[in-house]
Amino acid sequence: MFNFKKDVDVSSSILEKPSKQRLSKASLSHGLEEVATRDSASTGGKAMIGSTVVIEGQIVSGEALLIEGKVSGTITAKEHEVTVGQSGELKADISAKIVRIEGKVEGDISGGEKVIISKTGNVLGNIDAPRVTLEDGAKFKGSIEMDPDDKAVNPSPIKAVVSGKPDIFSADAEAETSKVS
Repeated sequence: MFNFKKDVDVSSSILEKPSKQRLSKASLSHGLEEVATRDSASTGGKAMIGSTVVIEGQIVSGEALLIEGKVSGTITAKEHEVTVGQSGELKADISAKIVRIEGKVEGDISGGEKVIISKTGNVLGNIDAPRVTLEDGAKFKGSIEMDPDDKAVNPSPIKAVVSGKPDIFSADAEAETSKVS
């Protein structure tokens, strides 16, 4: 009914260990070139530092980075996003295009585009970015500098023109308002 074979012949070739393949220097160098080409062509990935990983030193990333572990030192990902997850604990300076903090960071943060501190985020350090978002419940102690390279185009105060009068708060207008009060 099920067509079972009663005599199963296991050939010795299946049980033999595979033979070792010899690689020439040419094939090795070609393989390394292929890996280098593949690595340089890969983009858009996201690397993760797990919750049990501890790193001391400098991290330079060419892709988005999610940190759930402990890092002390510096983290640089100029063209990518760095996310410090809820279990992430950093004593490091961070420099990236976008920085998102959900865990603890002790150090300065520089965001090329923006820095976001979520409601679970805790930052002790200075932030330098064009846009900064502190969600309700976020903890932050430090200073924020936004657009440090932008200089005031017109340092003098702006005057409004109402019904042909160039100065709405002239000495006469102030005198009138003081009489009314």
